[in-house]
Amino acid sequence: MRWLRMTAGLVAALAIAVGLGACQRAPVADWPRANLEETGFPASLGEEIDAGQRDGQFPNLHGVVIVRGGKLVLERYYRGEDEIMGNPQGPVSFDPNALHDVRSVTKSVVSLLYGIARGDGIVPPLDAALVAQFPEYEDLAADPQRQRITIGNTLTMQVGLEWDERISYLDPRNSEHAMELAEDRYRFILERPIVAAPGGQWVYNGGTTAILGRLIEKGSGQTLRDFAEQRLFQPLDITAHQWIRGRDGAYIAASGLRLRPRDLARIGQMVLNGGRWEGQQIVPEDWLTKSYEEHVIVNERISYGFQWWLSPTKKPGPQQIAGMGNGGQRLFIVPDLDLVAVVTAGNYNKRQEARASSALVRELILPKLRNE
Repeated sequence: MRWLRMTAGLVAALAIAVGLGACQRAPVADWPRANLEETGFPASLGEEIDAGQRDGQFPNLHGVVIVRGGKLVLERYYRGEDEIMGNPQGPVSFDPNALHDVRSVTKSVVSLLYGIARGDGIVPPLDAALVAQFPEYEDLAADPQRQRITIGNTLTMQVGLEWDERISYLDPRNSEHAMELAEDRYRFILERPIVAAPGGQWVYNGGTTAILGRLIEKGSGQTLRDFAEQRLFQPLDITAHQWIRGRDGAYIAASGLRLRPRDLARIGQMVLNGGRWEGQQIVPEDWLTKSYEEHVIVNERISYGFQWWLSPTKKPGPQQIAGMGNGGQRLFIVPDLDLVAVVTAGNYNKRQEARASSALVRELILPKLRNE
């Protein structure tokens, strides 16, 4: 979830290359509306969230959007400190039209894009060897051990390659920092030392998302952002977005996307609809089914699918599907409750404070609905 702090030099390198959407300031698309009570929530929910934001229960909260039954039932925006990929912006007054870093929620969006590309037959299947897709790295493609890594392993972050994002971004051993500074980010990822058998050990690895993004580009002949614009954003009427590029010009697949909360909710609602939006099948439904299988049990509280976080199957209550990003960026999809919730916040590189975004959904929003 990119719990990392960037060096000033890396921030400057990233900041020079911001990929803009079709119209950065276009008005955000509206939703059909319903009130809280008619969708099963208490009328006081908005005031309770406001109070939590004021008293520090939900620190530096920027936005909350709740959609139930395909209708917008609650929307809140606040003023708070923010940054763009490590570049401080100062206090920002948020509203429905303001873009926001979604950080590692970008990984989940890239998973959707890979599913779209797979439906087109332009990217390799799950059982294909990963290094075989990069013949330009002849030495790596010829390595028998690396040939065992599959596309499926890449989607579930079980590639068995050395990677560490837990240490500070200022530490040169941090893998994502090193990837951003590498002369060739894709060789850097693929040549990491082998430390485990593919499909076994799970390690959080933004490099896997970068690889998936590159495969989409190879197969489509488009940049990752342009493919997303044509195949995901335009069909969802998402008219403004940004995608940050690295110093090498590559769009940062692991964490570089900026969206408006309502538009992130549109992505969530499309997923909840089985990949459909206004009669159009955008993401193949069978891809979503595979994406939300419990491929990895991370711990007793959380599991992992295809670049999505999941509530464990043995955990009581409705299944929760989530995209989560540094600073408290959250997209929760709860199919059994016909619910989508989006939270944005500015608690970058602060683990405890960022967890408040999940608590807002799991400990306030969901229990209020369940008790109806």
